[in-house]
Amino acid sequence: MSAEAEETVTHDTVEAAVRAQLAKALGGGRGIVEAAVPTIAFTLAWISSEQLKLSLIISISLAVLLLVVRLVQRSTPQFVINSLIGIAIGAFFASRTGDAKAYFLPGILWNAGYSVAMLFSIVVRWPVVGFMIGSVTGDPTAWHKDPGVVRLCTKLTWLLLLPCVVRVAVQLPVYLFFGGDAAVAALGFAKIAMGWPLQLAAIAAMLWLLGRGRTPIAPTTA
Repeated sequence: MSAEAEETVTHDTVEAAVRAQLAKALGGGRGIVEAAVPTIAFTLAWISSEQLKLSLIISISLAVLLLVVRLVQRSTPQFVINSLIGIAIGAFFASRTGDAKAYFLPGILWNAGYSVAMLFSIVVRWPVVGFMIGSVTGDPTAWHKDPGVVRLCTKLTWLLLLPCVVRVAVQLPVYLFFGGDAAVAALGFAKIAMGWPLQLAAIAAMLWLLGRGRTPIAPTTA
């Protein structure tokens, strides 16, 4: 039996399938730390030195070091690579503008874009969480035939959407209307406080909702 078939048999409900996909997406406590450390380092370096280049070097160097550790240990580098890409884009924005707070602009834009995409998926009744079901069943769209599954996935997508909206609502005004050390410190703190803590709160709410039901996954037909 293939790995895909085994996974399909194991996850016989929508709730089990989504829980499994959420577990894969997290990265555990180590993933949380790896995502936060470079941002903390950049913020503290800028506040203490006010040297953009030095702050960027420290942040990127730490991210690269974390990646090297992952590779040496032969553990999955996915979460560090994701973080490193975000840091590199932020460093590009900051270095091009010469403004340290621009380091945080890509994250704000990403959350705004992600919010729009998820909201659109809800409006057209193809909520993005539904495709987690499709990745387990092997049919990316079969879940959409069941109104109950669509309703469940819509609720779950709303829970994923809310943290992104909150981040933009808080961070964008700070970026637009404040400057100097205060803006960098506020954006750094907000990015950390509203990063994994908000995401974990959303995932906890999703798990609570998932724990309340057992929606069968309809087997795919050949």
